[in-house]
Amino acid sequence: MTSVRADLAPSGVLRASINLGNPVLAQGTPAEPAGVTVDIARELARRLEVPLELVCFDAARKSFEALTTGQADICFLAIEPARADQVAFSAPYVIIEGVFAVRRESGLRTLADVDRDGVRIGVKRGSAYDLYLTRTVQHATVVRGDEGTDIFLAEDLEAAAGIRQPITRFVAEHPEVRLIDERFMEIRQAVGTTKDRHPDTVAYLHALVEDLKSNGFVADSLIRSNQPDAAVAPPA
Repeated sequence: MTSVRADLAPSGVLRASINLGNPVLAQGTPAEPAGVTVDIARELARRLEVPLELVCFDAARKSFEALTTGQADICFLAIEPARADQVAFSAPYVIIEGVFAVRRESGLRTLADVDRDGVRIGVKRGSAYDLYLTRTVQHATVVRGDEGTDIFLAEDLEAAAGIRQPITRFVAEHPEVRLIDERFMEIRQAVGTTKDRHPDTVAYLHALVEDLKSNGFVADSLIRSNQPDAAVAPPA
């Protein structure tokens, strides 16, 4: 424990980067954040017996940059090949889904329909689904903005990509838009730290997440934060 504490929180304070831009994982304000990522960070700090500092951002790319530039000791990000050369990930703790929204009168009805020439997909810059679609689409064009749904509306794009829960709310608030219900990706959310950590530290984070899944901590946190539709990841 002492070696993990010294490796993961060398300043004596555990600094956790929190992405408030993903409402499934974190809610509230930088002054009063809440959600499953905040709960996991607090539990980790409790077990390490160190104070916790929450460093909050409004986008995954900013949370990622905070870790890689030394502003944070841990982060909460989707496991993604584009980040794997800089981030050591734990086992996933939550599984969420990426889905598309399109205009109600659109002829796009399946995932295959979306990946066609002339289709423009709005995404939140640096999000897990931005990275995934950038890597996998063969014909459509990825258009990045501060929010995928905002740029979808502002530039009259053919599709918007996002996490199922906020995209579903977006569709409910915009009767001219509908959901393509089939997911285009499964997003595995994990605890991350820098690649230079000792293997024992990464193993500790992995074991922590497995414990918090098996003892009901993650499920209870999702319920308390009003995210019952998010699925606890299966045992790794």
